[in-house]
Amino acid sequence: MATPSEITAGMEDRAYRKIINAWTMYDWANSAFATIIMASVFQLYYTDVAAATVSWVKPTSLWGLTVTISQILVAVTAPILGAIADHSGTRKRLLGGFAGVGILLTVAMVSVSRGEWLWASCLYIAGFVGWAGANIFYDSLLPHVARRGDIDQVSTRGYAMGYVGGGLLLAFNLIMIRPNLIGLESFPGIPNAEWAPRLSFVTVAIWWAVFAIPLFRRVAEPPAVVADDESPKPLQAAFQRLRHTLHGIRRYRQLAKFLVAFWLYNDGIGSVMQLAGSYGTDIGAEWGQIIGAILMAQFIGIPFTIAFGQMARRLGTKRSILLGLAVYTVVAVFGCFMKPQHFWILAFMVAMVQGGSQALSRSLYGAMCPKARTSEFFGFYDVSSKFAGILGPATYAGVGMLTGSSRLSTLSLAAFFVGGAWLLMRVNEQEGIRVAREEDAKAANHQQ
Repeated sequence: MATPSEITAGMEDRAYRKIINAWTMYDWANSAFATIIMASVFQLYYTDVAAATVSWVKPTSLWGLTVTISQILVAVTAPILGAIADHSGTRKRLLGGFAGVGILLTVAMVSVSRGEWLWASCLYIAGFVGWAGANIFYDSLLPHVARRGDIDQVSTRGYAMGYVGGGLLLAFNLIMIRPNLIGLESFPGIPNAEWAPRLSFVTVAIWWAVFAIPLFRRVAEPPAVVADDESPKPLQAAFQRLRHTLHGIRRYRQLAKFLVAFWLYNDGIGSVMQLAGSYGTDIGAEWGQIIGAILMAQFIGIPFTIAFGQMARRLGTKRSILLGLAVYTVVAVFGCFMKPQHFWILAFMVAMVQGGSQALSRSLYGAMCPKARTSEFFGFYDVSSKFAGILGPATYAGVGMLTGSSRLSTLSLAAFFVGGAWLLMRVNEQEGIRVAREEDAKAANHQQ
């Protein structure tokens, strides 16, 4: 017979699993936007339909500029939003607000028709701000929901769930766009080929909204920790926190070094994700081939992402990330010389490392963050991520405009992986974790 303590422990474990499941379901929910809007269908629709009438620049370069603007807007606001959330204890409320904006604007993408590239750019930029803004607060919940020894595995599980969710919806959308895959001449209720991708944007919004619900029901709002000298006004307190963090950056030296490394290598990762579809069309790959390869990558990514979480137990988190960056460097070089039929190979190689590299980066950073200031610090993390997303697409677009070659644009991304790996090797993650735990202890004593 189980003892009372064993029964209590079992109940706590079941409650913990439910919280983890609810948190990871948001990865399942929001990956629909990343997979279908950012990486495949909307990107292809933009270059082939919305920007079809553009003659003064390559549509792929115009898409790169759109991506760059969206990243800048998030980058300049992320730390302020994060500090406000920590001060006021409103992570979930802000997550819901930004997600709601992203969902509504994703629905509005159905209105984009041929030649309306400016309207498409505006919707994407505003929708991306909603998606990325929500992710600041979602990521900041990770150190609060995961036990200290589980953070790598919880983070990689979230990314794996994202692959499943995004992959399933992309598979459905692929059938809508190419109904001949299941023996239909047209998908029921869709009048012509142009409307199939447009209606797929609506499915993204519905998917995102429905599967975000478990997080809001089961994940508790972490308590706010307010210093004695902070203003009661959230915005003013946010700027006070940011000044304090910047003045005390020496205390978080390893965290700062990691951010610079992440800034470089995530530049390449984000560029590959957001520009792969348009690059495929540039080298002659067809829509069905591109979407099919990305769909394959979604499901191939599931076991590899989980494997990265297990590999981190044996090799360490940092070494596992470095292994992923080595593969990405090969991808950037290979992409310069590939032919249309090689797009499947490229997608497979990216699928091997994309989820694992990003998930372990998130968990390593989370382990070095003081829990009382996770939203603020993940705001900086998001700044690093978004400035990475500025330079990568801007470089891609710039090289393409100067040389007229997307292949050389792809090759230029290798520098970001190599430089980021070199800096990451100089991060002492154990020292960074020690500093975070000391800050947590100080915060606990302050509350008492």
